[in-house]
Amino acid sequence: MTFNEGMQIDPDRVSSGGGPGMGGKIALGGAGGLIVLVLALVFGGDPGSLLREVTGGTTTQAPSAKTPAHCRTGADANKYVDCRVVLTAQSLDSVWGAKLPQQTRKAYTPPKVQLFTGAVNTGGCGRATSAVGPFYCPADHTAYFDTSFFQELVDKFGSSGGPLAQEYVVAHEVGHHIQNLLGDSGRAAKSAQGASSGSVRLELQADCYAGVWASYADKLPAPGSNQPFLKPLSDKDIQDALSAASSVGDDRIQKAATGRTNPESWTHGSSSERQKWFLTGYHNGQVKACDTFSATNLDNPPALR
Repeated sequence: MTFNEGMQIDPDRVSSGGGPGMGGKIALGGAGGLIVLVLALVFGGDPGSLLREVTGGTTTQAPSAKTPAHCRTGADANKYVDCRVVLTAQSLDSVWGAKLPQQTRKAYTPPKVQLFTGAVNTGGCGRATSAVGPFYCPADHTAYFDTSFFQELVDKFGSSGGPLAQEYVVAHEVGHHIQNLLGDSGRAAKSAQGASSGSVRLELQADCYAGVWASYADKLPAPGSNQPFLKPLSDKDIQDALSAASSVGDDRIQKAATGRTNPESWTHGSSSERQKWFLTGYHNGQVKACDTFSATNLDNPPALR
């Protein structure tokens, strides 16, 4: 178990809703939809418009409910994956609320977090299905999660599983929110693909920010408590997070799908790079250590040397 059992879950922290058949046709599906979404976000376009052009789908916002009623304490977060997402979001708010202004002099505004099943209408990035996986929409400052992805992470991508593997995914998406707050989301615009592309650097930076969160999550007391949200992280916890990072490396996914790798088409970075940048953030706990855009060798982060 990862969370301290007595931590209180905020019933208003996340929303839940969405589902097949809500708000019109499903506009995103499989890898094709993901490519449309990524290109739209990278180049600053309107993903909703692009998706409507490709699929004819609509993008009306689906109604949403609050945090699931069974999510009350850290004990629930240790038992139920949807509760784990909620309490991870609260932990991220606590860490970044303290560390972002301290390290960057930028105020932290929490992202919205929405749980959905099957499909969801976003407030600015069109309609997405679960095939896209977890994602962050800069236009509506919201991170979206279909929790079925966490089992796919194990079954389809070969992750070892474990709570911190799932929490790493949440922290990665909130890492994109940190980039948005710091004005860095558009830095990938000039190069969407390739081993040294802006897209890869953006994703590796989000991995590094996930590591920054992990470095404080088991030490920084939660608001109104003398305990941190997380229990002390073990070596196994860190290995679980690294396993998740490795499982979604471009090289590993390509090799599994086609038997070969093509760095020219990478958008997220190799398994090795994703692990190393997470560790960079974890060992240093500093936003400035996550400057992937200045790194000359993405497989050898300066802060790990």
